Parts: sequence; C-alpha cells; structure tokens
Amino acid sequence: MTRNPGNRRDLLIPQSEAEPGTPPGAASFQCPWARTADDVLRAFDVAQQRGLDSDGVQRQRRQFGPNRLRRTQPRSAWRILSDQFKSLMVVLLAVAAVVAFLMVDWVEATAILVVIAINTAIGFATELKAVHSMEALYRLGQVEARVRREGRVREIPAGELVPGDIVIIEGGDVITADLRLVVASRMQIDESALTGESVPVDKSAEPVALEAPLAERASMLYKGTAVTRGSGEAVVIATGLASELGKITALVSETDAAVTPLERRLEYLGRRLIWVTLGIVGVLFGIGVLTGREFAIMLETAIALSVATVPEGLPVVATIALARGMWRMAQHNALIHRLSAVETLGATGVICTDKTGTLTENRMQVVHITLPSADFTFHHASGVFEKDGNPVDPGKDAALREALEIAVLCNNAEWNPENGGEARAVHDPMEAALLAAGFAAGLRRGELLQAQPEVHEEAFDSETKMMATFHQWEGRYRVAVKGAPEAVLADCMHLRVPDGEDSLGEDGRKRWLERNHALAAEGLRVLALATKEVPGRDTDPYRKLVFLGLVGLADPPRREAREAIAECRSAGIDVVMVTGDQPATARYIARAVGLTDEPDAQVISGADILPPDKCSENERKRQQRTRIFARVSPAQKLGIIAIHQRAGSVVAMTGDGVNDAPALKKADIGVAMGQRGTQVAREAADMVLTDDAFGTIVLAVRQGRIIFDNIRKFVFYLLSCNVSEVMLVGVATIANAPLPILPLQILFLNLVTDVFPALALGVGPGDPHVMQRKPRPSDEPILERSQWAAIAGYGALITVAALGAFSLALLWLRLSTAAAVTVSFLTLAMAQLWHVFNMRSRESGLLANDIVRNPWVWVALALCIALLAAALYTPHLARLLSLVPPDRRGWGIILTFSALPLLLGQTLKLALAHNQGKSVGSR
Repeated sequence: MTRNPGNRRDLLIPQSEAEPGTPPGAASFQCPWARTADDVLRAFDVAQQRGLDSDGVQRQRRQFGPNRLRRTQPRSAWRILSDQFKSLMVVLLAVAAVVAFLMVDWVEATAILVVIAINTAIGFATELKAVHSMEALYRLGQVEARVRREGRVREIPAGELVPGDIVIIEGGDVITADLRLVVASRMQIDESALTGESVPVDKSAEPVALEAPLAERASMLYKGTAVTRGSGEAVVIATGLASELGKITALVSETDAAVTPLERRLEYLGRRLIWVTLGIVGVLFGIGVLTGREFAIMLETAIALSVATVPEGLPVVATIALARGMWRMAQHNALIHRLSAVETLGATGVICTDKTGTLTENRMQVVHITLPSADFTFHHASGVFEKDGNPVDPGKDAALREALEIAVLCNNAEWNPENGGEARAVHDPMEAALLAAGFAAGLRRGELLQAQPEVHEEAFDSETKMMATFHQWEGRYRVAVKGAPEAVLADCMHLRVPDGEDSLGEDGRKRWLERNHALAAEGLRVLALATKEVPGRDTDPYRKLVFLGLVGLADPPRREAREAIAECRSAGIDVVMVTGDQPATARYIARAVGLTDEPDAQVISGADILPPDKCSENERKRQQRTRIFARVSPAQKLGIIAIHQRAGSVVAMTGDGVNDAPALKKADIGVAMGQRGTQVAREAADMVLTDDAFGTIVLAVRQGRIIFDNIRKFVFYLLSCNVSEVMLVGVATIANAPLPILPLQILFLNLVTDVFPALALGVGPGDPHVMQRKPRPSDEPILERSQWAAIAGYGALITVAALGAFSLALLWLRLSTAAAVTVSFLTLAMAQLWHVFNMRSRESGLLANDIVRNPWVWVALALCIALLAAALYTPHLARLLSLVPPDRRGWGIILTFSALPLLLGQTLKLALAHNQGKSVGSR
C-alpha cells in the first residue's frame, strides 16, 4: 500500500497544467486515493470538524461551477415544431393542398394550408407545455446532501456541493460528487453503475496504491454510486463534469425520450385507424366516381375524410394528460419519476405500505424508559421525567442518566440551533427523539463527545438490528449499543442494577422480552440500550453486553390514514402493512388506522415467511389474505410482492432504506419516502412522497385512474364524432344523393368540434365515483368491445340527425342545395358539441357529473360556437366554406335535430344504469 508517491510531483496541480480540453476542476487534484486523508484535507485547507466557511464555498463555486452533469436536454421549441410536420396526417393534408393547387383552386389550397398551420400550432403549444411541466417536475426532484460547514451540519441541494466540502454519509445515500473518505465504518458501496461490479465493495479511509484502477480505489467514493451499508465522512474532490461519471456523460449523445406504454397503445390505435380509414374512404371515392360525381370533388372529399376521421392528436393529448396529471400529483406531494407510472397507478390493486412515517406521523417522542431500577415517564412538551407520578431529576438518578448518555452517544443525529435558539434535529426522527430526551436531561451530544470522543462506529445493519459506537473514556473504551430488544438481549450477559451488575440469564431475558411486548402492544416502538467497557477498539461490540433497559417511543397514527384506507377498500384496493417493527406494535397501529378491527388480527412474522417458490397453494392464499406483516426484512418484501403479482394484482410498495431498493424496483409502482427515505430508495422508485403520507398514495392512485379515464373519454369522443362524418358522406355517396357536407367543411369541423372539446376532456377533474370501482386490469385496452359498439352507435345517431336535417331542409323546406348543406353542416357540428355531455359515466347524475363540472368543457363549447358563428356570418369565411346563414325555420331544424343524439344518449345511459347498475361504454 503506497502512502506517499515519493519523488512524484505534488498531487495538487493548477488548472493551467491540465491536459487541453479537461473540464474545469478535473485536474485540480490528482490521485487523491494514494494520499492520506489528512494530506487531502490540508490540500483543500479544510478541517474535518469545521468544514468550509461561506467565503470558501463561494470561492470554490466560482472556480468549479455547480455540481451538475450534462443531462439529456429536453426537446427544444424548434424540435417540437419540426416534429409537428412528421405526422402522417400532415402529409395527407399537404397532398390535399397540392391537389388543390394543381386544380388551380387557390382558395381551397390556401384553406388547407391554414388548417395545417392551425393543427401545427395546437400540437406545438400543447407539447411545449408538457415539456415545461416535465422540466418543473425535474427541478422538484433534485436530491440533497448533508454537509458540515462552519462547524454545523446542514442539508443542501446536491447541486451546491463544491470541492472541499465535508459530506456526512449514511447507508442508503446516493453519492452526488467524487469524494475522498476521511473516516468510514463498515462501509460498502454499490459501484455497479460505474464499474459494472454487481457485488458491493468495502471502503476504507486508508490510502491505496497510486496505480490502483478505479474499481480498486477503496478510499474513494464516486458520483452516481450508492451506499449499501455503513457510515462515514468524506471530502469532495470533484463535482459535475469533473467527476468520473461526468467524464462519461460528457461523451454520451442526446437520447430520445422514452415512450410510455399508454402512448405506444395510442400510437398503435392511430396507425390501425389510418389504414382502416384509408380503406373505407378509398371505397367511398370509388363509388362516388363510378356514380358520376366530379373526380376533383370526390378526391378532395376522400382526403378531407381521411384527415378528419383519424384522431391525429392522440399522442399530443395523451402527453398533456399524463404531464398535467403528474403536475397535479406533485402539488399533492407525490413526485412521479416516470410517465409510465401514471398509467400503472390507475390499475393498482394492492398497496404494501410501511408503518413508520407512512401510516404514522413520524413524530417520534420518547414516552417510557423502563430500567431494572424503575420505570420512568417522559413528557416531551414540558421536558419533565416522572417516576411513580412524581418529577425526578435525571442528573441525580445514575441509572437513568447512564441510559440517556448511551442513547445520545449511540446516535447519528445532529442538532443545530436555529429559529431564535430553538434546536432542530437533522437526521432520523427516532434518533432525534433520543437526543430530545437527552437534551431535556441536560445532556448535549457535542459536550458528551468532547468528554468521550467517538473513535469508531459500527453502523446499523438490518441483519444484526443493532448499532454501536466506541468512545474513549477514562483510559479505556466505552461501547454504546442500541437496537431491537430481542437482538440486544440475545447478546447481553449482565444487567445493570443499582449496586453494579447482575447476571441476566434466560429467565431474565424472557421477563424483559415480556416487558418489551407489553410496551409494543401499546403501539410504542421499543429500543434496547446496552453498554460495556473494553480495552481496545477492535473488540466485537456485540459480545457480553450489559443490559441497561428499554426505551418506548410513541409515533401517533396519521389522522387521515383511516379515511385513506377506507377509500382504498371502496376502490377494491387491498392495503397490506409490511413493517420491520414488532408484531404487537404493528397490530396496534393497524387497528388504530382501520386496517383491521380484530383485536387478535393475524400477523405473519418475517421468520414465518416462505419464499414464493417454496409456498404451498394454501400458504400463498394465507399470505394473500394477511394484512399485517411484521419483523419483515427487505429481502422478504420481494416474496410478498411476488405472491400478489402471481395472483394478477398490480402492486405498489413503499420503502425508505437502501435495502428496500430491490423491492421498489420489483413492484409495479415503487414508492419512496421523500422526508425519511434514502437517496438510493428515491432513485429506485417510480414515485416519491414528499410528505411520506399514506393518503398521498391514495391521491396518486385516484389521479392515475382519472387520467386513464380522461384519455379514454377523449378517444371515445373523437372516434364517435369522426365515425359520424364518414357515415354521413358514405350514406350520401352510396345513395347517390347530394353530399350533405363539403371537403372544407369537414376540415373546419375537424378543427372546431374535435380539438377543443377533446382537450377539455383530457384535462378534466375526473369522475367523483372513480374510487368506487374495482381496479382495472393492467393490460386492459383503451377501448373495449362494448365501447367500440358504443362508438358506432353514437356515430350512427349523429349521422341520422344530420341526414334528417339535410333531408328536411332539401325536401320539405325546399331550400337550395347550399342552404341545405349549411343546415346539415351546422346540425353535425352542434350535435358533436352536445355529444361531449354523453361522455359522463353512468354512475354520475344527469347534471351533477364531471363533464358539467369541468370548466374547460364550457370554455371549449363557447369557443367552438363563436368559431361557428364567425364562419357563418363573416362574409369572406362564409364564401370560403360555402355557407348560407339559415332562416328561422332552418335554425329550428338545426337545434332540434342536433339535440337528438344527446337526448337519446342520455336516455339510453339512464336505462342501462337502471337495469345493469354498472358503468360500461364511454366510462
């Protein structure tokens, strides 16, 4: 192992001597893995216990810039604009314009170009808004780092890290810059993202050989890797593009954005509709020409029908609906990482949730301290300790003071005096609660560490379920231990009593485990405290311990959790508690939040969980029925997920620790905690809860269902309107009757009655009864068979209404062909506008429904009616569209016949809802 490179030049070199093209900061410090931690700290002129001051931070930031990578750039406005001309629909419109120019029909050719411009403008505006929404969400999702600056630990955005910063590292953190370890305890790092090595590697603060390759630099932590175990402190060596990951990403070209499964299905649906439509329109064109109609008119009509029939806005509106849904979720504390998760959320059938902080408030407070000498109660609000109902001074009770000292020493939380002197803890709420109890007893962690310096830490491990710290004390080493009661008691040989120590024994362990169960049955989280004195720091910290007592911490259930769980029940969603806490505590909280009403509800402990491939059919069914799992390890969560997925359920799983990452990835929806979750968990998850609340998951599921419903309504509406146009021209062509609608009128309708109401449906507030349905299958198509039949039925109703109005105007009122065509055109347009109200679900009321409550629907209708009036009463536009303003009789026919599809549709919905009591069709 090389500690000093000898005659090599100093490792700290100026940027002027770096290789040409090297990013700023990349060459500012060479081979730090080969120098001691003290040498590296001196090179940056920084002290580990103080960190940089504000002037040093500003100086480093000016020199090295922000800690950001060259990430994939969002689509530019020009790229979005150019993409609008790649649509097959635009190609068809362009062909129509060329045909019109060749036929010297300048007016019609210009009109088609205007249609292209309007279609392009709408697509451009909506997609640009979606991109901006996604960028805003990206900014919300930036991670933070814990650093020591000016002697105080604080959390800052990772982008603000600068070389020389002292970073505090815990298991579960994602490394956000290249770091040189200063101290490390049992640290392991997952470097697979950088080296491809799938097994976590051990890390140490000791220097390694100068020639060591990146994968063997045990003293270095690299940006983009993850801490799987242990803790430590490190100094930032390189940031942004100067990091090893930055050098790689600088070479990666921009990649195309991922397409969600929903968008792929919409694209597939659109392609199929194009070819079906072209076939139908081709037949109609052939029939029209064979029956003697003008070739040019039929060609223009065929092209106009082709363009009007296929809903070319499907991908655009889908992106808008998904992005708007993501933004709504972000406003309700649910940050979605991937668009595809929005769709999957709507199909969620099982939610596996943690207890602490999700179903509870994550406001840990010490309430009981049970010692061999006595039982104490702690009142957090007043800071008073009581024994037998009487106040007690913890400084005068040796047993209580020792227990509190161990709780404060075996701790990773930091307290910063802020907000007028009020103390604020930075770290795990449980450890902060222990510090609060110690603070009330006059024990300051900083002062204790000055008197008993910490020389080593055994980080908490999910396998041992304990944590230990070594402290120099009176010429020896004092070991402070805290952890799960059953784990700590198993390693304790003695018991602290007023006059010294006593043997614990098996009977003593059983009695203390019974006390532990009694506290847990009250809904408390219980920790055990232990200690011992050893001659050296290399001693096993968990052997022959002296048991001090138990600490009971209260974490009250969230008030909104009961309501959210009840809503899940009505939505057909099973809620399963999966916690690492004790069975008694889990059962208590489950009853408190309404997950179960049974005092002795079944709880499966982690020790009794068999892997799915070893489960019998009866065991699988038992696990599926069970709603409470306790003492579950992160690995066992994978089995619980697999059991439900094999049963065909879409599973959401919450997690906060680094070991939860596999479960978050395996679940259909991984949900990480934003407040107490590790960065590894957040990176692995599809959704991050910024408030850690279970109710937020339910809100997100509701939004997922609403988004899918909105897209389904939009597609249903567009297709039924477009089918009516094809039917209208088809019937007239086959009957050899005058065309009831002209090519330019078809194009105009495609813009007026299709786009704006469809967009309004896509961003609607959603059906209030959406959480009263069972979850939909994850592979359910956008439109089912019954809905295709309903599309044809509604299309036929609108066609009959327009043909009826056209026939009456032509044969009964004996209007001119132009006037009759105007009547049928307006009847078709108005019928399509009123048809938007047929998109309500059958469970909703005739007037009290999500369509009527959607303000965008009314804005769209007002805009469309204004555009129709402008087309009718603006002389130039009226001549262009061959429209003749109707008289009173004509308007009577228009209003009467255009209302028929709405009246018949609503009557049919009421009848079906009464007979079947369930929603199909356009739901």
